[in-house]
Amino acid sequence: MESYGIISLLPPLLAIILAWWSKQVVLSLFLGVFAGALITNAYNPLFAFMHTLDDYILASLADSWNAGIILFLLAMGGMIGIINKSGGIIAIGEYVAKKANSVVKTQFAAWLMGVLIFFDDYANTLIVGNTMRPITDKMKISREKLAFIVDLTAAAVSSIVPISTWIAFEVGVIKDGFDSLGLEMNAYGTFVQTIPYRFYSIFALGFALIIIFTAKDYGPMLKAEKRARSTGETLRPGSTPMVSQEMEEIEQPEGESFTFANSFLPIIGVILVTLIGLWYNGGGLEAGTSIRDAFGNADASIVLLWAAISGSFIAGILSFAKGILNISETVDGWIDGAKSMFIACLILVLAWSIGSITEDLGTANYLVSILEGNIIPEIVPLMIFIFSAFIAFTIGSSWGTVAIVMPLAIPLANSIGIPMLPTIAAVLTASVMGDHCSPISDTTIMSSTASAVDHMDHVSTQMPYALTVGLVAALFGFLPAGFGFSAVYLLPLGLVVLYLIVSIIGKKADEVI
Repeated sequence: MESYGIISLLPPLLAIILAWWSKQVVLSLFLGVFAGALITNAYNPLFAFMHTLDDYILASLADSWNAGIILFLLAMGGMIGIINKSGGIIAIGEYVAKKANSVVKTQFAAWLMGVLIFFDDYANTLIVGNTMRPITDKMKISREKLAFIVDLTAAAVSSIVPISTWIAFEVGVIKDGFDSLGLEMNAYGTFVQTIPYRFYSIFALGFALIIIFTAKDYGPMLKAEKRARSTGETLRPGSTPMVSQEMEEIEQPEGESFTFANSFLPIIGVILVTLIGLWYNGGGLEAGTSIRDAFGNADASIVLLWAAISGSFIAGILSFAKGILNISETVDGWIDGAKSMFIACLILVLAWSIGSITEDLGTANYLVSILEGNIIPEIVPLMIFIFSAFIAFTIGSSWGTVAIVMPLAIPLANSIGIPMLPTIAAVLTASVMGDHCSPISDTTIMSSTASAVDHMDHVSTQMPYALTVGLVAALFGFLPAGFGFSAVYLLPLGLVVLYLIVSIIGKKADEVI
């Protein structure tokens, strides 16, 4: 492959700098692709523009795998739209909220809702914040604490479960990285194998539980909780809470609506169709094919599309059969949900495009030539984690970060000979960490909005917690993982370290009043 030398770094660096400066990830990624096309087309802007559209953007959509992933995203969004329009979103929240009758149980209910609504981080954020806010106010729990639980669980869960709106994006980017190297590796199987190495995401979920059940806090969050308990002021005096306009779209339909059980039937259908479909598509009916081999051989883009469409049909038929929605309303709900996936689809297409342009420029080859012999290979997962977290913080987008870094991380890991799984996981989970710390992150803003708290109050109280989890993930996760230590040992070690940190420096709000 031809390498353009140091100039091959321009497209990804331009995307990073522009995203940081403009906060517009889609435009920044497009200009990154255009810059690469400019280089490969002798700096002719007209040819570069045309080839950006046809050789990269259109070509990425022409691939059957990519097309299947895009359709999966739209269908999943459509299914969620029908569930929402049928009152299922509210039904889920009300069921869980009934179990909350103490400070600890109320916070745990919010955490549990965040885990149960695993299929989409946006839906997660809006549902949990809006549903739990009146209950946390009643229990004198600060809005800052609610926003923390809402924000921490949303992306952490959606990014690691094998069934969510995230999986299409993550599997798609992983496959693109493998294809650029000519590797015959199963992207979906690799995604599943990276889950134990998502140290930040897993530690974040465990850390939230530690904070909840020890009833201890520290830093600005302790001050917020002390205020709420002692004065009943769940908001800081003088603060400007975010107004949740999006929540007005989550309304109870007139008459009968989905129950808690109804709401999860389409989701259960998606899970079952995915599992059975992976087995069938991967040759499960053939003699001598194990379940593991079948899952590894399956075309996940096709199976996920089967599952999402099946879930949409289940949700639609159920809402129509119960008399909640007529056919027109059901279709409208599906279309509204699919529309919500437009930006996700656009980012994914541009992610594939920037991956293709860095391949044509030989960016990974150039980086490898610089790094080989100049760094300790074993610390690359740690470096990738820190670098990706910084990018996510500066641009405020998990998906934008993955789109920028993954096309470089996979070839680098393959060429230097470092463990592939923790390297891929480092990109995926660091993007979540940077998102948690960034004041310009969409999910951070939505968490403030859904929880009706001052945005910067949310950022300032959550950041110390996210940095704590990130530090533990770096030192007790990715650093030893780069030297070959298994996640089986590192996960419990990291959770123990987090528990000790909270126990030593944390204090109960009731005790410091």
